Amino acid sequence: MKSLNNRAESHLTGQAESELDQMGNGGWVNQGYCSSPPPLPKVVSTIYNPKPHFQGSMDNMYNLDTPVLLPEEPPTKDQSLKKKRRGCCSFITALWGTTLTENTSNNRALFIRITLRELLVYIFFLVDICLLTYGMTSSSAYYYSTAMTNLFVNTAGASGVMFQSIGSMDDFWAFAQGPLLGGLYWTSWYNGQSLGNVNKSFIYYENVLLGVPRMRQLKIKNNSCKVANDFRDEITGCFDVYSVEKEDDRSFGLINGTAWTYHTEKELKGSSYWGLLTTYSGAGYYQDLSLNKNESATILMELEDNLWLDRGTRAVFIDFSTYNANINLFCVITLVVEFPATGGAIPSYQIRTVKLIRYVGNWDYFILGCEFLFCVFIFYYIVEEILELRIHKFSYFFSIWNILDIVVILLAIVAIIFNVFRTVKVNNLLKKLLQNPDIYADFEFLAFWQTQYNNMNAVNLFFAWIKIFKYVSFSTTMNQLSSTLGRCAKDIFGFAIMFFIVFFAYAQLGYLLFGTQVQSFSTFVTCIFTQFRIILGDFNFDAINCANRVLGPIYFVTYVFFIFFVLLNMFLAIINDTYSEVKEELSSQKDELQITDLIKQSYMKTFMKLKLKKEKISDVQKALQSGSGEIEFKDFRETLKDMGHTDSEISAAFSKFDYDGNKVLDKDEQRRMKTELEEKRDALSAEINNLGKNYQKELYEKPPVTSSEHKSQSSETFVERQHFMSLARQVLHLESTVAIIASRIELIMEKLGLQEKAKGAGTAGKL
Repeated sequence: MKSLNNRAESHLTGQAESELDQMGNGGWVNQGYCSSPPPLPKVVSTIYNPKPHFQGSMDNMYNLDTPVLLPEEPPTKDQSLKKKRRGCCSFITALWGTTLTENTSNNRALFIRITLRELLVYIFFLVDICLLTYGMTSSSAYYYSTAMTNLFVNTAGASGVMFQSIGSMDDFWAFAQGPLLGGLYWTSWYNGQSLGNVNKSFIYYENVLLGVPRMRQLKIKNNSCKVANDFRDEITGCFDVYSVEKEDDRSFGLINGTAWTYHTEKELKGSSYWGLLTTYSGAGYYQDLSLNKNESATILMELEDNLWLDRGTRAVFIDFSTYNANINLFCVITLVVEFPATGGAIPSYQIRTVKLIRYVGNWDYFILGCEFLFCVFIFYYIVEEILELRIHKFSYFFSIWNILDIVVILLAIVAIIFNVFRTVKVNNLLKKLLQNPDIYADFEFLAFWQTQYNNMNAVNLFFAWIKIFKYVSFSTTMNQLSSTLGRCAKDIFGFAIMFFIVFFAYAQLGYLLFGTQVQSFSTFVTCIFTQFRIILGDFNFDAINCANRVLGPIYFVTYVFFIFFVLLNMFLAIINDTYSEVKEELSSQKDELQITDLIKQSYMKTFMKLKLKKEKISDVQKALQSGSGEIEFKDFRETLKDMGHTDSEISAAFSKFDYDGNKVLDKDEQRRMKTELEEKRDALSAEINNLGKNYQKELYEKPPVTSSEHKSQSSETFVERQHFMSLARQVLHLESTVAIIASRIELIMEKLGLQEKAKGAGTAGKL
């Protein structure tokens, strides 16, 4: 009986859904946006077509084409205004209706249907943003960066010095006059034959050098730090670690060029740089090299001979850019050598391979179309969020999914603005460079922000994928993850406080014990990441053991015991317990309508409609067989009316085959009618059989049950199906009768109204 009740409930739910379908768009309107609710239709049918029966035709049951419509009264001014309001609300609801703008608390089927529509729209948006994000990247970018790295970083000169091995100022000049000049200027083939253009360098014969390279240094003032009293007699100069306040801005050396004169960051139109030791400003002393290798070598020799680098130098930058037309990519290279106050040199580099010219080939123009579509999607979601915020006010921000929606939209708006800015800026910069090819091409600013733009799109795409959980959470299985995390959030927060107290205590201990000797513990931040790596099994025990032979092993053993064996397992236990509770609660809850149930209901509704159509055709065939010779309309009508058909349906079916219009079906007309009905009956039978096979297949694919359960289920299914078929027939006849009565009542009311008007007019005439 429980199974029968559940199925009866699902049938009633499906019937209610069908009734909502017949109500038109007004049935889905959110009343929060309309001043008055839309009027309901007078007759709501769950089996016939959405038109009212007194306006209906036989085309839904017999697939005929001639509807019979009764005249309608012209709408009043108030009705027209209501219709306009309802049309506006219906349009907004149909386009932007979501589970937050619709009242789905008592209608699970409506909730699933709206969620599926949202998911479908969002999938198109996700495909579009994926095309945009991946369309801006290329696998060639990696190989381009690798080629430049091998040439300028990993190539050694005649002296054996390469960029990564620079350890002093002597090594820097050896690198600058060797591998750097050799990599920058390619004017001949490998056999010595000239490339044909002396004023252009084609690195690796494919990458054109844009403008000229630039060298820039930052210096610190002398006596910028204090010398201890005991050493003041022996040490006369003191150069502190780098800071912007202590930058040296005085001219020095030859004082006859930009290399010996200080320039501010504004004058150079530069930007700060985050090095390995500290962050450096965009100011300093700079020297632009030449387009010719020999002239550049002369410039470097002059700088070295006149001691351009000295004790006050804290960093040297070498900046240049290349462009590869084969793959339409720019490579912006920055080589940095930092000279710390401790002495020596620390080299580092940054190679950014970016696509600054966006629209060249067919694929680029396809991405341009995707960008326009992306803007349309963003506008759509902005309106959607505004509508939801208008309804829910501040409670809108209580959901993490709504906050995620706002983050995705804001990142997308910033991306759109930057895309326009970057396109305009690149065009202006290239125009200036082409007019003056012997100047320094500063692509560093654009390359930096293009990299940030790519990073922002990557984060936005990540959030966009995570947002899918918002739409699939209507499923019980998919809901377990979000329910588990939401349930154990407080416990995890309390545990995190305890965990990080112990974790940071060990980080400080490791930094103080091994910071002076082990690179992975050299700074407090590095210590934190090193301890995370130890949790994952990546550690160097020998290094900390050599740094402190007593406290090193104690630190390692206690850290692994408390963090890995105790605290980490407590974290997993919290999640496991919560997951078990959530799973048990979900299994004990009453089964709600799922998407599979919705599909089965639609399937059964379609099956029943086809069955009833077939029965209607059988009724007409019986009416034809009951007559002998010619069939008059009144006999045909009386026969079908006894079977529950309406006058409009009978008239439409009869008039289609009464070609001469004499209200009599002759033998030829009967033959045509029988032939067409037989063809439609066969088609319906084939469709019903196909649906029946699919239904049987679903039954066979269910998990096996015991013999007793199988017997009870089969008997229940058989009884319910027979009962359901009889109920469907009764509902069909009942609706037909109600429709006839309603149409006749309306006609009587119209006649009474006309009579009252006539009497009123006669009385007025007598007076």
